Amino acid sequence: MREAVRRGTGATAWRRFRGNVGAVVGLVLLGSVVAVVLIGPLVLPHGPTAIDLDRVREPPSATHWLGTDDTGRDLLARLLSGGRVSLLVGFSAASSALLLGTVLGVLSGWAGGPVDLAVTRVTELFMAVPSVLVVIVLAGVLGPSVGLLITLIALLSWPQCCRIARSVVLKVRELEFVHAARASGTRSWRILLRHVLPNVLPQVGVAGTTLVAVSILSEASLSFLGLGVTPPQASWGTLLLEVRSFAKLAGMPWLWVPPGLAISLTGLSVVLVGDGLRDALDPEAAG
Repeated sequence: MREAVRRGTGATAWRRFRGNVGAVVGLVLLGSVVAVVLIGPLVLPHGPTAIDLDRVREPPSATHWLGTDDTGRDLLARLLSGGRVSLLVGFSAASSALLLGTVLGVLSGWAGGPVDLAVTRVTELFMAVPSVLVVIVLAGVLGPSVGLLITLIALLSWPQCCRIARSVVLKVRELEFVHAARASGTRSWRILLRHVLPNVLPQVGVAGTTLVAVSILSEASLSFLGLGVTPPQASWGTLLLEVRSFAKLAGMPWLWVPPGLAISLTGLSVVLVGDGLRDALDPEAAG
């Protein structure tokens, strides 16, 4: 009976999600971006690092669909190759923050007492830390890299998921079926897996989609400041970093419009999917 109820709930959520035009558009758009970024570099005739000094700063043409940069590298190849790095940072950082925040939030809300107090204080400490200052210091000491970027974004993003997970656990642990399970002698880990986590995961999952968009934007911002992905490795942020002069901004839009659109469209698609998940999983939000 319980499995049937869960399947019915999942089917209802999926029906709500499909009925949300914005969510479906976001899912299709996000899937298209991921597919093009993964497959595109495999079929393009030009590599992202191939230099052609005879074709420097050329506008879009039949040979180079998005033009070339200062060293004659194909911008479409660099855009798609850089997209792999940006998506890797976005999804990896968001997943790490989601996992860490969920574990600590569930532990804090379920255990209570000193554990809850300690986790809450650590969460407040991380939220009070000036993230830009931390990134500048660590990037200066350790040197900017993709791995460091993922780690920093995850460490600075998990408190949001932790607070959401904790608030859900605090509500669920007081419900009658949880008290009944405890009274019947069910072990705590079984209660967590069967009753608590199914209520926590949808909520933090919605927050996780927002974290993906925030992480991609953070990568672009930090790389633009020279604190993230370092050239010649491409990312959407480094492509914008290479366009810093007014002459390029005013007269060579093919250098900055594509990466800007890629960041915007990817972020928009992730937010639309997150909104759709929220409405699908929350009956009150769905109306």
